[in-house]
Amino acid sequence: GVEALARWQHPDHGELGAQTLFAVAERSDYLTALSGHVQRRAATIAASWPQSLEMLRLAINLTSADIARADFVASFFAMIDSTGFPRSRLTVEVTESGLIEDLASAASVLASLRAGGCRVAIDDFGTGYSSLAYLKALPLDYLKIDKDLASDIAGSTRDRIVVRGVIDMARSLGLAVVAEGVETEEQLALLAADGCNYYQGFLFAQP
Repeated sequence: GVEALARWQHPDHGELGAQTLFAVAERSDYLTALSGHVQRRAATIAASWPQSLEMLRLAINLTSADIARADFVASFFAMIDSTGFPRSRLTVEVTESGLIEDLASAASVLASLRAGGCRVAIDDFGTGYSSLAYLKALPLDYLKIDKDLASDIAGSTRDRIVVRGVIDMARSLGLAVVAEGVETEEQLALLAADGCNYYQGFLFAQP
C-alpha cells in the first residue's frame, strides 16, 4: 500500500511538509479546502495507476474538521467515486493528535465510511493522551504506531515492553498493526518478532 503525503515546494522556504501546511491552513480557514484538495489529488493519481499496481491500497488522512462536517460522508464518497478509485482499496486515517471533540459523532462517521467500503486507521498512535479513548470509541481496522514510539523498539528493555504492549493490545482488539518510520533492519526484525503486521519508512522507500 501507499500513503498520500502533502508536500509543497515553496519558492522561498523550500519543501514544506504536511504539519506546516495544515497548521497554516487551519489558522487561515483553509483547512477543509486543503484537506479536500489532497484527498482528491491522491485518489485521482491512484486511479490512473497501471493495472500492475491495482493490488495497492491507498491511505489518505482525514482531519477532525472533515469528520465534523454534517455532509462529509456523502460528499467524500461522491468525490472518491468521481475519480474512479475503488472504495474497497481505500484506507482513511484519523490522527490521534488531531483531537476529536465528539467521539460518538466521529464513531458514527467512521462507521459509515466502513459500511461504504473503506477501512479505517488511527494514525500516530502513542503521541497524545487520547489514545485509549479513541481505541474504545472508534470503529477501526488498523493501528499505526507513531514513528517515535516505533523507534523505541530498539531502545531499552522498558521501551521495548511499552511498544510490545501496544502491539499486543491492538491485536487483542482485532486490529492490524502498522509501524511508522522504520529505518533499520534491527527495528524491523524486533517489530516483526513482537507481532507487528506492516511497516512503512525509509528502510522500504523514501517519501
